[in-house]
Amino acid sequence: MGIKQIQKQLQKFADERDWNQFHNPKNLAIALSIEASELLEKFQWLNMEQSENIVADPVKKHEIGEEIADVAMYLFRLADRLDIDIEEVVDNKIEKNAIKYPAEKVRGSSKKYDEYV
Repeated sequence: MGIKQIQKQLQKFADERDWNQFHNPKNLAIALSIEASELLEKFQWLNMEQSENIVADPVKKHEIGEEIADVAMYLFRLADRLDIDIEEVVDNKIEKNAIKYPAEKVRGSSKKYDEYV
């Protein structure tokens, strides 16, 4: 299923519950931040190896998947309410990042683009 179809389903879900009154951009951005924090909480206090292997536990993998879904749904809903084409802006951002972070200059480095120039 594509992003546009997901957005239509989310719109229908909100319509059926009369939730559009609550789904203004500010509230959706807040909800997105909260859900992203709940995803982050799943990794709190884990070391790098533990965070890499967390999905070996089926229960934790399911919980993380649920949080990722929540983040995605609020992001898709926010983009829909603001008439932002996610595929287009992501594609544009990837192109912009390719210019800011040329592979031959930044390979293996975590420095920000203005630190390696």
